[in-house]
Amino acid sequence: MNALKKLANDTAIYGLSSIIGRVLNYLLVPFYTTILLPAEYGVITEFYAYAAFLNVIYGYGMETAYFRFVAQGRPIEVFRLITSLLILTTLFFSTLLVSLATPIINLLGYPGQESYIYYFVGILAIDTLLIIPFAQLRFTNQALRFAGLKCFQIGLNIALNLLFLYVLPGIYEARFLSFLKPFITYIYDPTHITPVFLTYVFLANLIANFCVLSLLGKTLAHFRFQINWQQLWPMVLYALPLLVVGLAGTTNEMISRALLKYLLPAGFYAGQTSETILGIFGACYKLSIFMLLSIQAFRYASDPFFFTHARDKHAPQLFSKMMDGYILVACFIWFAVSANLDVLGYLFLRKPEYRMAIGIVPYLSLAYLWLGIYYNLSIWFKVVDKTYYGSLITLIGAGITILLNIWLVPQWGYWGSVWASVFSYLVMAVVCYYQGQKYYPIPYQTSRGLLYIASTLGLIVLVRNIHYTSWIYAFASNVSFTVLFGVVVYRGLRRSF
Repeated sequence: MNALKKLANDTAIYGLSSIIGRVLNYLLVPFYTTILLPAEYGVITEFYAYAAFLNVIYGYGMETAYFRFVAQGRPIEVFRLITSLLILTTLFFSTLLVSLATPIINLLGYPGQESYIYYFVGILAIDTLLIIPFAQLRFTNQALRFAGLKCFQIGLNIALNLLFLYVLPGIYEARFLSFLKPFITYIYDPTHITPVFLTYVFLANLIANFCVLSLLGKTLAHFRFQINWQQLWPMVLYALPLLVVGLAGTTNEMISRALLKYLLPAGFYAGQTSETILGIFGACYKLSIFMLLSIQAFRYASDPFFFTHARDKHAPQLFSKMMDGYILVACFIWFAVSANLDVLGYLFLRKPEYRMAIGIVPYLSLAYLWLGIYYNLSIWFKVVDKTYYGSLITLIGAGITILLNIWLVPQWGYWGSVWASVFSYLVMAVVCYYQGQKYYPIPYQTSRGLLYIASTLGLIVLVRNIHYTSWIYAFASNVSFTVLFGVVVYRGLRRSF
């Protein structure tokens, strides 16, 4: 139980920092939806969807390989080998993208905006160089430092967005502090940058990433460039199937946003362009971030935990209890977000037109809940070195996502994308469960977990269909339901742990 308490403590640290960071980052949503048109926000949504795919390619599963091989010993050597390899491959991928910037940007429909590609190449390169230093912080139980750096990165990105999109334009247009205009032209001149807002959104991200890299000097102090193919090859063989896992997983998460504007029939939503609907869908999609945060926090803490305890004789029982705890906490987050969705929508989606898709959030959260269960189940193919099974399972999920999007979006609009995600993650979890029981049996409390999920779904449907005569009554009632549900979950956790 001490191991579970340590995991819970680390998960709480990662979770709290992720929540703080994401809440800070989410402040950009009302900011963007105030100053940007939905079509402009759609461009940001589209490019970050592409970046998610490229992040997986740049990293190609080496983070998990680091945890697998560093647990066997030689931590400094493993750190140097994997970081050196990532530097080489990052140079290759980045050179390729820069050389093809013009045809790529023309293909995407933004001719003359090659700077978008250049900014994202820089963002992706630094993200990749941060992978192993951040992984080392997690493996060496430096959760607080990891969390602090992540929060700093997000906070700086927000500050730079405010600077570039509000403060500097205000000075330049003489709305305030006009006496500073002669001094800011060195860093802000909209006459030479078009479109101004989008360019500075990407630039802010690039600067924030670079600053975080510079703060990791202590972690990078023992790095020396070192390539030994005899030692690297087993790591690459272990990691490459995880590249497929990552790409297929990112397909499930991002493909709906990347393809929506292409699959949506013209005029499907009266008076709205496909780009506008993509911006609305992308903004509402972000409200499911709370469930995604629970997955992220758990993964940050559990990846090193799994490899450290996989050889223990009581590991199967330990991992079963982890699943119970995850489902309980995830159900609470799912209910809390869904019950208070109207308030969250008002707070974060400032323009009313952005709220037209808010009804998708409970079902996107359900999709992410299944994804979290899949991540819990996936430990078996990582610890028994059968990562190719992860490739097969996630390819099945990606295929389902793509096919259902192609079939359902023309008929149901963005709801087609939502149900494609729910069904895809459910199938992945089911297949992973049955395969895992063959190679690494874990006594999961399956019936109890399904009962938790079904009960939560029923309560959400009930609460969402109660109509109140006053928003005050609605707010008080939904908060009360959330607190009561939280008490039940807390008692369940106490009983299990």
